[in-house]
Amino acid sequence: LLSRRQRQMCIRDSAIISALPKSVTMKIKAPTFADLFAETSPQLGGARRTKFLETLDRIIPWQDLKSLIGPYYSEGKRGAQPYPLALMIRIHFLQLVYNLSDPMCEETLHDSFACRRFVGLTMDSKCPDETTILRFRHLLEKNGLDKQVFDLFKQQLTNRGLLFSKGTIVDGSFIEAPSSTKNADKKRDPEMRSAKKGSNWHFGMKMHIGVDKATGIIHTVVTTPANVHDVTKADELRRPDDWEVIGDSGYLGMEKRESADPERVTYTAAKRYGQRKKLSAERVADEKVLSSIRCKVEHAFHRIKVQFGYRKVRYRGLAKNTARLTMLASIANMFIGNCFENRTKVSFV
Repeated sequence: LLSRRQRQMCIRDSAIISALPKSVTMKIKAPTFADLFAETSPQLGGARRTKFLETLDRIIPWQDLKSLIGPYYSEGKRGAQPYPLALMIRIHFLQLVYNLSDPMCEETLHDSFACRRFVGLTMDSKCPDETTILRFRHLLEKNGLDKQVFDLFKQQLTNRGLLFSKGTIVDGSFIEAPSSTKNADKKRDPEMRSAKKGSNWHFGMKMHIGVDKATGIIHTVVTTPANVHDVTKADELRRPDDWEVIGDSGYLGMEKRESADPERVTYTAAKRYGQRKKLSAERVADEKVLSSIRCKVEHAFHRIKVQFGYRKVRYRGLAKNTARLTMLASIANMFIGNCFENRTKVSFV
């Protein structure tokens, strides 16, 4: 049953439409009761999901994305008319933040009121199928738009004053890949590799990132097979104007590499656990302070691997997974920037 407010809205809309000329009303699609119910029930589809999608809707510059991707999108001069670009961009971002496959993304749009409202679909709107979603993703990958989106978001955050420090925190993390050979080729992904961390073996790829020392915003993303050591990518993750690079114990000795610039840049790496036992209490306190600074890079990985759920690769090969990780880093940056600004506002109150 509809509430009193919902019945009043139906009467209002019916009165407005009936007052218009017939030539106009033939082109207007009156809202259904389901649309009005969804519009007046903001928590429909789950309060937690609705709140998250409202935040995503607020922090992403949709119009700038439309201007960036528009030149590559079909103009619809031949064949069937394409879906609106704004709709496809929102669907792609929905797919990213919930780590959905193409079929599951279509299924989610059919099932979830909150997701339909986020992308702009009404209750009786036609939903893009999984093939349309796949082709749009391939369009972004083919034209390297993931890097352009990353640079666009980074520039906007720079303009907001959120990439201001001259220090970088670096780190790498495994993204697991299927190690099974039960497939048509009877072999693993040839672009993935095995690596050992501690006493555990990992098969897959590795994501290396450099984040701003002050805000934790990702400014550089590099991907490699899992067997590439973290320290070999330390200087690729450093910005040209950085004065300081901070890493965990995996980056010990990075100042001795040929690509390093120890005369201008200060390199700091955390001590290994075995070495910390021999340190004085004062030095141990310094290590704890260093850990409290270095943890910002772990927050970025938390966004990508825990909040967005990308612990395992979605595709074969490095290229597609790199494109996905770059887009996820772009979205993570907008969330991190939003949180940093909110904390700053609270601290000044």
